[in-house]
Amino acid sequence: MGMVQEFKKFVLKGNVVDLATGVIIGAAFGKIVEAFAKGIIEPLIKLISGSTKPDVAMAVGPFDLGLIISAVINFLIVAAIVFFLIVKPINKLISLMQAKEAAAPPPGPTPTEVLLTEIRDTLRAKA
Repeated sequence: MGMVQEFKKFVLKGNVVDLATGVIIGAAFGKIVEAFAKGIIEPLIKLISGSTKPDVAMAVGPFDLGLIISAVINFLIVAAIVFFLIVKPINKLISLMQAKEAAAPPPGPTPTEVLLTEIRDTLRAKA
């Protein structure tokens, strides 16, 4: 097996892809989603709650539900982006590679196996 084939198998393992996906999303999309939440989601929450304060505060006792709602929406946006733009295409690629491997005909006998078969047949003929 060539080095390129081994590298493909290593990279397309589920754990490696999952780890890389998490790192990419955390680094690249985190700031975009945070800006979206601060610029669009939080003002909507303020509008719904009737708040005029600059920070989102939908307090129920000591708990700030506005921050929790904003964090949940952030998470859902990131999860949707990861799922549809990274996980689905990778899973499709993996299934195509597995189908290609399954469709490949089994390899023929090795030269050693051919030689051993000839020796066996010769010994059977002498017996």
